[in-house]
Amino acid sequence: MERAKKEQVVADLHQKLRRASAAILTDFKGLSVAEITDLRNALAAEQIDYCVVKNTLMRLASQDTSVAVLQSQLVGTCAVAISYGDPSVPAKIIKKYSKTNEKLKIKAGALGTSLLNVDEVGALADLPPREELLGKLLGTFKAVPTSLVTVLSAVPRSFVGVLAAIQQQREQSIIPMEEVENVQCQ
Repeated sequence: MERAKKEQVVADLHQKLRRASAAILTDFKGLSVAEITDLRNALAAEQIDYCVVKNTLMRLASQDTSVAVLQSQLVGTCAVAISYGDPSVPAKIIKKYSKTNEKLKIKAGALGTSLLNVDEVGALADLPPREELLGKLLGTFKAVPTSLVTVLSAVPRSFVGVLAAIQQQREQSIIPMEEVENVQCQ
């Protein structure tokens, strides 16, 4: 590859890595071109780039990006899945694909400036979708004020119940006026 071509590849990859919300590094050794194309198409359907790049070019491109944490993992055959949106989506797709094709191995991942090992990438893949997590968070936020109102309204409700019981007790202990008139004093 010519030097100008390499510089262009590094510049393009650097721009992608700067915008990345997550990156998953994989070992694709043993996969056929058709299998890599299938994986690339599955990722592209979710707007995720899957790039097979030489390790030296990847090291250069990842400098001054959050994906630089992956540099220590750039050994052997490597490809990187770059996500710009929900960071769990590439992990889900790659994990699903690696279950059906044992040749694809997850090496590591980058989430923000954190390096994720294989188990952490698997845990990321097991997360529910973003919309579901936001729904659960909203439900939690809604439950707190509702519970607070319920607790705060219990005090006046109990107080009114006590007053009603006192009133009922007094009404039962009061002698009617007809009986008072019939009472004779001695």
